[in-house]
Amino acid sequence: MVTPEHTCPWGLKTLDLLKREGYEVEDHQLTSRDEIDAFKAKHGVDTTPQTFIEGVRVGGYDDLRAYFGKETKDKDAVTYKPVIALFAMAALMALAASWAAFGNLFTVAAGEWFIAIAMCLLALQKLKDVDGFATMFLNYDLLAQRWVRYAYVYPFAEGLAGVLMIAGALMWLSIPVALFIGTIGAVSVFKAVYVDKRELKCACVGGDSNVPLGFVSLTENLMMVAMAVWMLLKPMGMGLGH
Repeated sequence: MVTPEHTCPWGLKTLDLLKREGYEVEDHQLTSRDEIDAFKAKHGVDTTPQTFIEGVRVGGYDDLRAYFGKETKDKDAVTYKPVIALFAMAALMALAASWAAFGNLFTVAAGEWFIAIAMCLLALQKLKDVDGFATMFLNYDLLAQRWVRYAYVYPFAEGLAGVLMIAGALMWLSIPVALFIGTIGAVSVFKAVYVDKRELKCACVGGDSNVPLGFVSLTENLMMVAMAVWMLLKPMGMGLGH
């Protein structure tokens, strides 16, 4: 589909895949709604693009990937990719900040920043759709099940604690907030997964997450608890990054 209002991204990806596989492509662009509807009716399909190899219809983009023996994405499959990407980015940002501040990658501050930045990034994922996060969170969080509004407060509390810890400011506020939400979260996840043996999706990276509840969410909460305890045990007067 190439119309004045829309160029089909799947069509562009299909063309690219075919060319990378060494095929010469005869591209038939559908440039109007009438052409699109006529094409769908003729071939009995609901979507475009459609690929034909030597006159035989292969199908859409995912069908073409399968035809070439490539992995196809299952939208319902559980995955850890969003969490891996998030923590990797948090680590790189922390190392970059440490290098900029101290001329050294591996410092105590880098470890502190890593946790604080990860908290901010995790909060950001939840804040994209607070209602969606809250709906998923209510499946397992013990406090949210008793006080529903807590599910809506949680992302803001996590983000606030993370920002304050990065700044090394108002530690009298950020430490108890992180300790409170982290402890409740860790207990809730442990009960749901390891005691009740429930199979749930984790709300840690937002309401549309396909990340399974368990180790990742438990780690998120334990990191907040560890960070809060660490900041309490640090010598008085030493802010984050010193």
